[in-house]
Amino acid sequence: MTVLSTYRLQMRGPASGESFTFADAENLVDYLADLGVTHLYLSPILTAGEGSTHGYDVTDPTTISAELGGPEGFRRLAEKARAAGLGLVVDIVPNHVGVDDPTQNPWWWDLLKHGRKSSYASYFDIDWNLDPDGRIVLPVLGSDDDVADLTVDGDVLRLGDRTWPIAPGTGDGTGPQVHDRQHYKLIGWRNNVCGYRRFFSITSLAGIRQEDPAVFDASHAEVKRWFDEGLVDGIRIDHPDGLSDPAGYLVRLRELTGPDAWIVIEKILAVDEALDTSLPVEGTTGYDALREAGGVFIDPTGAESLTAMVESAGIVHSDFAAEARRLKVDAATTTLSSELARIGRAVVAATGTGHDALGIAIAQLLGHVGVYRSDYRALSAVLPVAISDTVAAHPELAEPLAVLAAALDSSDEVAVRLQQLCGAATAKSMEDCLFYRDARLVSLNEVGGEPERFGVSTAEFHQRAAVRAALWPRAMTTLTTHDTKRGEDVRARIGVLSQVPSLWSEMVQGWQLSTPPPDPGTGLFLWQNIFGVWPADGTVTEELRGRLHGYAEKAIREAALHTTWNEPDERFESAVHTWLDAIFDGPVAVEMTALVARLDPHARNDSLGQKLIALTAPGIPDVYQGTELWEDSLVDPDNRRAVDYPARRRALETGEHPKLRVVRAALQLRKEKPDTFLRGGHRAVLAAGEHAAHLVSFLRGDDVLIAASRWTARLPESGWGDTSLPLPDGTWTDRLTGRSVTGPVRAAELFTDLPVALLVRT
Repeated sequence: MTVLSTYRLQMRGPASGESFTFADAENLVDYLADLGVTHLYLSPILTAGEGSTHGYDVTDPTTISAELGGPEGFRRLAEKARAAGLGLVVDIVPNHVGVDDPTQNPWWWDLLKHGRKSSYASYFDIDWNLDPDGRIVLPVLGSDDDVADLTVDGDVLRLGDRTWPIAPGTGDGTGPQVHDRQHYKLIGWRNNVCGYRRFFSITSLAGIRQEDPAVFDASHAEVKRWFDEGLVDGIRIDHPDGLSDPAGYLVRLRELTGPDAWIVIEKILAVDEALDTSLPVEGTTGYDALREAGGVFIDPTGAESLTAMVESAGIVHSDFAAEARRLKVDAATTTLSSELARIGRAVVAATGTGHDALGIAIAQLLGHVGVYRSDYRALSAVLPVAISDTVAAHPELAEPLAVLAAALDSSDEVAVRLQQLCGAATAKSMEDCLFYRDARLVSLNEVGGEPERFGVSTAEFHQRAAVRAALWPRAMTTLTTHDTKRGEDVRARIGVLSQVPSLWSEMVQGWQLSTPPPDPGTGLFLWQNIFGVWPADGTVTEELRGRLHGYAEKAIREAALHTTWNEPDERFESAVHTWLDAIFDGPVAVEMTALVARLDPHARNDSLGQKLIALTAPGIPDVYQGTELWEDSLVDPDNRRAVDYPARRRALETGEHPKLRVVRAALQLRKEKPDTFLRGGHRAVLAAGEHAAHLVSFLRGDDVLIAASRWTARLPESGWGDTSLPLPDGTWTDRLTGRSVTGPVRAAELFTDLPVALLVRT
């Protein structure tokens, strides 16, 4: 079944607290069919850690989660979906497995019990040379001294409620004595030392070696069954950049699934990075398209004022490129120091020589690499240029970089580990740190975004859309995911501040006097997020208050300027929470409500515009669960909350909600005209008149035209004036309103009822 659109569902078992199982998904099939999607897109469904709220900590990749309903529940869902004319797409996790509780992962348990003799020793990327005795170093203790508290309990070592296996014949003696005989060595997590490749810096997620055919076959046996039995039509691949050989893995995966499977990959592209066309996939999961669809609604005239605003708080925004490099170096040398040291040992093994500055040279080199990894065919020039830039900036590092280059030429291991470290350092420095520091316009701080680029021009948008139509017409496009920093409607509202920067600056200056934040930069960052989710009626519920407190704590710890996850500063965090309560309960609340009431209509306009674009521009659109109505989610886990589907069913029945009208009309039209959307290309349609810049429009094929208004906060009270849109010959009917028009059509007429139009030639 051809994938024309997807609807993402976050699966979770009862132990997570808010379950959403296969049976729950079955109950939505009729609703989703009426909505117009063609495929249900499920988050990971293989057996994960008990109580997992996301499924990415897979503990047994050979079985479907019993918590979700097991294989029979999955089959029933597939059959019910097929009967309703829908297919399934499933998210899979090839890069790592969950090892937080070794008892839940049979492969990991066997490895710890038998060491190198385990049948699964080759499944994991173990650093056997880290410990002098060849033991697997596990950084899972509060401190090294906790080893003294280990006790022997039958055939396991126990520390509180945690257990590890005891190798056969080694169980006599005290806990510490028995520990010293095992194939693993337990150490404190603060050492920044780890004996296996992790997912980024997450110790509870151990990388597996998909480059080994035996590992690939074992970990994909269940996935193969889905395709063999016709249960799924496609799969989404989580973070392939963490693998040893992403391109080779995707080739093997395509052989397993067959030529017709729809495969999209979570590949986070830099703005100037093109996806390698040799990869046997349909495209990415859409972070690039997210930036483009939302970016055209950012008003470039606001850049100067908003930049000045953050610089008045002592933040030099022009330094952020250098700050990004510094954070990447810091991530490699501190958080990921174990991985960096492993590369260093591999370099020595490959060349027979080392250098005292090798570690810092590698870290500085990564700071000059602007992509997650550079060993795709299309990126062959990236690493040499990065070496050149590094030597230019740090001439003293030329010699250790020469040693590294020699190792790269002679050792596949060095080359692979360098690329894997690059991706991890990029994620830790950008998405998990810098994006929580940059307070200029936080809606730009999104996965796949580059906040120093203030929005997307229509010229760039149309060019990128035309390229996607030509090269990747079946790539996924999206606006919200389980990993976005803010939901699509929150980003749209914050983006409106780019249209009214002076007003925003005036309001914030007043708030900073009446309710000063603990730190100016933290205040500027959090003010925008508060504005983004503040209810238009001013009613701040206890639920919202709790969500914002939780978000603020995560944000300030990720920013790592005044407090961190590992070293929380209770005094600063308490001050932030006290400040938030003062906002909720003080005079700022009244002014915030008035501001939101004033600007929310423009935010709704932009929300509808970016939604219609995401649903109709080149690519296969995904609707993240619940986003067919207005939503106010922030970063995970906030964006994975349970969805009120009864409310959405009622809205679908009445047909009055503007966002749901847009979603349903666009999805239904895609099903009606698949050729138009899969093979129809993309052509810009340019408006004419005094406010032409406030209109974005394009053609799909020769029979569908999309138009959206933007920057409406800057439209004069007199409205659109003489602005008009030239339409191709014929009569065009707006699927959202039923009104028919011919060209040229005045913008005021086109947007009488809604700020968007979905025109079909009739």
